[in-house]
Amino acid sequence: MAVAAILESAYFLQLNLKAAIKEDADWHNRFMPLSQLIMEMVINISLVRVIKQVIDEDGSVRDSASSALKRARDQVQLLEKKLSQLIDSLIRNEMKETSFLEVSNVDGRWCINSGTGQLTSFKGLLLSSDSGTGRIIEPLSAVPLNDELQQARASVAKAEADVLLMLTEKMKRDLDDIEKVSDSVIQLDVINARATYSLFFRGASPSLYLSEELDESFSTETYLSENETSMAPFPKEREWLLYMPKAYHPLILQQHRQNVQKAKKEASNAADVSALEQARPVPVDFFISHKTRVLTITGPNTGGKTICLKTVGLASLMAKSGLHVLSSDSVEIPWFDSVFADIGDEQSLSQSLSTFSGHLKQIGDIRSQSTSQSLVLLDEVGAGTNPLEGAALGMSLLESFADSGALLTIATTHHGELKSLKYSNDAFENACMEFDEVNLKPTYKILWGVPGRSNAINISEKLGLPGVIISNARELHGAARAEINEVIIDMERFKQDSQELLYEARNHLMLSKTLHEKLKLARRKIKEHGTEQRYRKMRQISEALAMARSILYKKVRQLRAHATQTFHPTADQKQLSTSDSQFTAEAKNGRPTESTSTSAVKINKQPSAAMTEFPEVGDMVQVSSLGRKATVLRVDRSKEEILVQAGNMKLKLKLAEIGFK
Repeated sequence: MAVAAILESAYFLQLNLKAAIKEDADWHNRFMPLSQLIMEMVINISLVRVIKQVIDEDGSVRDSASSALKRARDQVQLLEKKLSQLIDSLIRNEMKETSFLEVSNVDGRWCINSGTGQLTSFKGLLLSSDSGTGRIIEPLSAVPLNDELQQARASVAKAEADVLLMLTEKMKRDLDDIEKVSDSVIQLDVINARATYSLFFRGASPSLYLSEELDESFSTETYLSENETSMAPFPKEREWLLYMPKAYHPLILQQHRQNVQKAKKEASNAADVSALEQARPVPVDFFISHKTRVLTITGPNTGGKTICLKTVGLASLMAKSGLHVLSSDSVEIPWFDSVFADIGDEQSLSQSLSTFSGHLKQIGDIRSQSTSQSLVLLDEVGAGTNPLEGAALGMSLLESFADSGALLTIATTHHGELKSLKYSNDAFENACMEFDEVNLKPTYKILWGVPGRSNAINISEKLGLPGVIISNARELHGAARAEINEVIIDMERFKQDSQELLYEARNHLMLSKTLHEKLKLARRKIKEHGTEQRYRKMRQISEALAMARSILYKKVRQLRAHATQTFHPTADQKQLSTSDSQFTAEAKNGRPTESTSTSAVKINKQPSAAMTEFPEVGDMVQVSSLGRKATVLRVDRSKEEILVQAGNMKLKLKLAEIGFK
């Protein structure tokens, strides 16, 4: 049933992907390489159907699996029914007020359990006798039926084995494909688990790079400076070896979310739940320059130094495993080939190792196994022995890692001498965990470029230790070291002020970017609105112009028709034909001219069809030679010609060449 479930799940997954690709072919490329992994699975769905037909949901073989199994199980049920009736009748015949008899089953055989010392009238085989449980007797009349029942059950077991063997043979033929499908489903499940985890914690996708890219970026800068020619772009020089802003330890963040969910489930006070949600773990910023090979972190106990080590180590492994890193965006992590850690107490009684010896053995193994692409995490380096010797040994170890050791080594320490390595070797960098001296508790924030300082005397003073002891301790501690601590205090304050200004500048930069995007959007909308307004005005002007032209054409036709009726002479119902020039002169003078009156006037008793009616400007006429309609632009009555426009063409035609009504 487990095999059937895996094959069926893979089958439906393949069907869903095929359906998605059928609707949109781009889905195949979007899911690559997962789409290829899913489509390459070979699934024998007929095997799933056979398994479901033969095996029930609870894993038992169905009665319908084979006829032999059905007959054997029916025989078992029949024999059990007969035995039940037989045993019940025997018990009823033996029941007395003081008797105690009950049905018992021993190794699949039906028996009767009677009290100790109680006599029975039926004969049987005594299987066992005990003062506590009584006597178990198999009646002689039930022995043949019990034997038949055992044989029937054996037949059932054989029939079931035959069915399972048949399924096994079918699965053997597809065993390779089943194993491949199982491996693919496991791989997909792991990918889904990684994605679910990353989405749940809203992590950032890390930018992984090989350590060789650092060397390439250095050579690129040199090449461009030497040649000073315009060439194809080279890889940009990396500013950071490790860049993780606002990084969280995954287990601490998970614990916080579990506490919030537990508080909500227990229906606690809303104010308490809100306060718990606001009390999020403190994120840590990691900005390690590409020139740094050893980072030394100092600070008080329980200040968060070890958590910083574990956060970096887990983030590196999570990135290599395909998980999102619990940090802000723009995470850059080198591809470490291995992550070595010496964290915690390595005391071993079986190997006769003290804490100090255990640390040294572990660090020795790390030193021999680490490469130039490894990450090394050392907690409390040089601790567990004389402070002077421990500091000297710690300095030597860190210098060894910086010269020819790992790609990055991060070490925590209380030894002040290790802080000075930065000022003699550019491969070292200092950082310290911030401490709130007002509230006497760590803030769990890391300060970069600042060596940590001792707070024991100041804390003791604020905790109420007598002033004499404090003064004496400061004298023993030394004035020079006190001055160094003052310098460190000033550096911490300067660093805090710089960080605040940096955060403020980033905030203003984000606001300015947002405002810039809004201004660009507003500008684009204004341009689009202006273009739309111009097009709308042009359409309105075009529509108004067309309407005015139509009105003018109509007015012209009306005026000409009115002029024709007013100035066209008629006598004795005879039509007089005059030239256009004479008619125009009469229209201008308002009366017939002398030349017109004395000129020869021809009376057309039978006028031609072409002269009976002239089209007016703006009328539509049919041009027979073109087979289409045209608009009249001008009419020359004297020549019986008109100027028309058909599309982009202007033609001068005779009246006989057009059709007009």
